[in-house]
Amino acid sequence: MTRDINNILKTYWGYNEFRPLQEDIIRSVMDGKDTLALMPTGGGKSLTYQVSGLAMEGICLVVTPLIALMKDQVEDLKERGISAEAIYTGMRSERVASIMNKCIYDTVKFLYVSPERLYSERFREKLRMMDVCMITVDEAHCISQWGYDFRPAYLRIAEVREYFPRVVILALTATATPAVVKDIQQQLRFEVPHVLSKSFRRDNISYVIRETEAKPLAVYNILSKVRGSAIVYVRSRLKASSVAAFLNKEGIVSDFYHAGLSSLQRSWRQEAWKTGKVPVIVATNAFGMGIDKPDVRVVIHYDIPDSPEAYFQEAGRAGRDGKRAYAVLLSSPVAVGALKRRVDETFPSKEYIKRVYEALCNYYQLGEGEGEGRVFEFNADEFVANFKLNQAKAMSSIEILDVAGYWTYTTDVNMRSRVMFTVTRDRLYDFDTGNPLLEKLMVLLMRNYAGIFVQDAYIDEEFLADQLGVKRRELYDAFIALAKRKIIRYVPGDTKPYIIFRQPRLPLSYISIGREAYEDRKLSFASKVKAMVRYCEDNETCRQLLLMEYFGQKESKVCGICDVCLGKKKQSKETGQNEVKEKIMCLLSERDIPVNELIDKIDVPREPAITQIQILLDEEVIQYVKPLVLGLKK
Repeated sequence: MTRDINNILKTYWGYNEFRPLQEDIIRSVMDGKDTLALMPTGGGKSLTYQVSGLAMEGICLVVTPLIALMKDQVEDLKERGISAEAIYTGMRSERVASIMNKCIYDTVKFLYVSPERLYSERFREKLRMMDVCMITVDEAHCISQWGYDFRPAYLRIAEVREYFPRVVILALTATATPAVVKDIQQQLRFEVPHVLSKSFRRDNISYVIRETEAKPLAVYNILSKVRGSAIVYVRSRLKASSVAAFLNKEGIVSDFYHAGLSSLQRSWRQEAWKTGKVPVIVATNAFGMGIDKPDVRVVIHYDIPDSPEAYFQEAGRAGRDGKRAYAVLLSSPVAVGALKRRVDETFPSKEYIKRVYEALCNYYQLGEGEGEGRVFEFNADEFVANFKLNQAKAMSSIEILDVAGYWTYTTDVNMRSRVMFTVTRDRLYDFDTGNPLLEKLMVLLMRNYAGIFVQDAYIDEEFLADQLGVKRRELYDAFIALAKRKIIRYVPGDTKPYIIFRQPRLPLSYISIGREAYEDRKLSFASKVKAMVRYCEDNETCRQLLLMEYFGQKESKVCGICDVCLGKKKQSKETGQNEVKEKIMCLLSERDIPVNELIDKIDVPREPAITQIQILLDEEVIQYVKPLVLGLKK
């Protein structure tokens, strides 16, 4: 039994009609066809599986690597009256068990999971018991080694399909080359290749390359001219803070964002930017995934991204409201040279990679045969300092060893928040907060966390917010209010990098880094860098067409608004103006001519002819020899 998709759209989202391609994707899935959908950033991908899932009987399993996005999606669905849950690394086992039981015995419609969850045999056992109607793979390019963000855990999705041979799969991505499109379908075991794509063309975005060595000043000049919400992408945390400080000093209200901030700091800064309190955010690429802010007027890339995919996705966060927006990339010969060197930085020698493997095992004091299944918090700065390693090469080595299967490097392990009552249970009843939410929260804490009066209790904020019927921010404010009254001690949680060993430590002679983890990926990365260099250096081809060509969408119609197109328009206009001037001078060299007769002889539209005549008069090259008769100035 299925439900009418237009009625679902109207009932839950209030829209009368779908955006282009959305309905085609939904009907394809409901017809039982495995579908790969390519939609640019901001095209409304999430609605396609949400409407499909609601129209079908059973649970829609959504695999996504973005914890922040899955939390926001679950909260949004719940606010619309739709039952949704999320399971990700770091949650309490009791909470995970509760959610899985709800999915088996209750009416949960959407279950979001991180790809790493698919490694768990216990999860798989429970998953087999669920009535799954469809599987959605978000950020599907992550499954392809030819993609720009390959994640080995995504390969497990095909194994999960074996439990549900008749269940349709919907793969979604905003960026995929023809090779990646083919590989996604093979990795997900599509019975029949089936791709639905929307043009990657963004007619309202003006793509611009600005050559400069004085980048802070260039950013200031751009933001001074283009008012409104803006994102400035940088490659390092230090640049994020320093550029934001420079802009604030120059009177442009800004803040910075990177993965080194606490989860609360990131949440606050993201919210301040989304609500317009801080118009400019200077950020690393940790910022932006899953954020649907329609009125971003400009996205500036302070540094050149490694690939057209990354650039297109980040630049595409501009102008989602359809109004004119700008994507500006700051470039220079020095910056392009640094981009070319990233190939060797990202793929250091295999000997260097093995050195990093040995160093990391020593860092955690693991002997041979030890470590399998263990999880360690990872401090990159301390690690590279202790072993005198190049940070960029060391981090690249860790990622390559992740792909090769020796460990998992992740930021998806949450350090949970902690709470402890700082007053005795008896004294607790003496406090009159005058706030019903605070009263309910205290009762909920006492009921669910034994020993909370004598030691820190690790709490599940998702569970508490759900039980209280409030948003996570409201819950946080309630904890702060209780802490200020000295009723509790509250230590907010955070997200930090972790290393999870998938194998015991091996002798270096046993470490094998195969083609799929090294040579093939290096070749793919080098081709992306080459394409990005071309994008920076090609000043003859429309920027929009260059990007579309890279993604296999060949068109001939230029955008008309990128720096290349505008430059050609200006050049053409200047050429036309010079031709008109030459005609005027040639005609007047023969004889003096009345104005109207001269305009007719020039044989161009009246306005540009009059303009050029006035310019020549102002320059005193020609003159009125008698009323309404022009001649050369003697």
